[in-house]
Amino acid sequence: REAHLHEAAQMNKDRIVIVGSGPTGLGAAYRLHELGYTNWVLIDKEPTAGGLAGSVVDDKGFTWDLGGHVIFSHYEYFDRLLDTVLTPRGGWLDHDRESWVWMRGRHIPYPLQNNIRRLPAEDLVPCLDGLLEIYRASAGARTAPKDFYEWLMANFGKGLCDIFMIPYNFKVWAYPAREMACGWMGERVAMVDMKRILNNIVYQKDDLGWGPNARFRFPLHGGTGGIWTAVFDTLPKENIKLNSEVVHVDLTKKLLTLKDGTTEKYDRLLSTMPLDLLLAHSEGLPKTMTDKSKELKYSASHIIGLGIEGGKPEELSTKCWNYYPEETVPFYRATVFSNYSPHNVPDASRGQWSLMLEVSESPHKPVNIETIVKECEEGCRREGMIAPEGKIVSRWHTRLDHGYPTPFVGRDEILELVQPVLKNQFQVWSRGRFGGWKYEVANQDHSCMQGVEAVDNMLFGSEELTYEHPNVVNAKKSYARRNFTLDTDPLAALKAAAAKK
Repeated sequence: REAHLHEAAQMNKDRIVIVGSGPTGLGAAYRLHELGYTNWVLIDKEPTAGGLAGSVVDDKGFTWDLGGHVIFSHYEYFDRLLDTVLTPRGGWLDHDRESWVWMRGRHIPYPLQNNIRRLPAEDLVPCLDGLLEIYRASAGARTAPKDFYEWLMANFGKGLCDIFMIPYNFKVWAYPAREMACGWMGERVAMVDMKRILNNIVYQKDDLGWGPNARFRFPLHGGTGGIWTAVFDTLPKENIKLNSEVVHVDLTKKLLTLKDGTTEKYDRLLSTMPLDLLLAHSEGLPKTMTDKSKELKYSASHIIGLGIEGGKPEELSTKCWNYYPEETVPFYRATVFSNYSPHNVPDASRGQWSLMLEVSESPHKPVNIETIVKECEEGCRREGMIAPEGKIVSRWHTRLDHGYPTPFVGRDEILELVQPVLKNQFQVWSRGRFGGWKYEVANQDHSCMQGVEAVDNMLFGSEELTYEHPNVVNAKKSYARRNFTLDTDPLAALKAAAAKK
């Protein structure tokens, strides 16, 4: 079949330009190279590949990811790709996810709603009251929620929303729940199961196994970025242009202008740059459409790394990450990053370990960039995450201007207006975490497959299942992911299309 696809690909020699070397851009480039298609180029403004899934080694030798990334997959193709490129480099470490909520001075297993038995009585009673109220309400007609706030209240009740759901989600998203839509959650939120919750309370049982990432894997070497470096290294270097920033897109002429003044002509463009920037930098769109760039909401992310010698509390010895809904610390998540791989620290034999902290920022939630590292460090000490004898030997901080694409109220209407025009009128596929602006398909597996499926759509006309139908791909592992529609021969389809011209 791959030989057949290779023959089909050669019938179409359009120049394909890929902007961005994160998972989406690399997935697209890998697919083109896999098919033997040679008329393409990948452009990135950075000196290294990986995008938001890259990793950094600081000046003390500690490795950091650009956020709390773990690898789990909905796709057999993605699994094969990663095994192919990473196994020769040392392979993987497999982890059972151990994630907790830290609140009320105690660790509570995640998801909180399944483990409310661990709450103090003054919190447990209102949570149960709220859950019973929504349980009773479920017997009658329900009004569809207009926003994320209404969805949370309808599904978790006032008690859980007051102590966790509302404050935690604001810390993550940096936008009020009233401004967020509610059609994006899918598998990302554990729904209430009253029987399960009551059983856990009666039998005093912890419930930790929920979620698509209950078991995940992590590279032995290089952090998450090591995955994408390995993918990048399979690509022909004559098709790569790093340190090359796109500053202007002429949609009518199909011409990119780079920061150094050079240009790049394309027939089809896969852009993974943030959609708001693509719209702002593009010439040829009506003003009503370019103005939509100002309506797209997103938050910035501050990633703070603390490299430590000694002072690791025993209770963190097996934990992967903790969630923090309370205002006592500025971060919403703390990852015990050294637990992912011993090679994330320069010398584990000296008792070195590491904490990676995440802080969101938006117009609703400003962050003082001058003091945030100190605030995070003080919060870790205050909450007992670093024992008094622990010595911080490395402090690392970066700010990602585009951290999370907010699923805001009105997002889908903008995407439904803009994306078909870009693709159908100008042959621009805007895909990826920020290119597609769909958080529900913005994990690394989703993002990579958006690139793979965009290429198959360009060459064979096959469906972009991930981008167009997030609920389908998130429902179960897509072992039957298609390179083209099963009842369509790509070579015959291309010949038929050519005959019509």
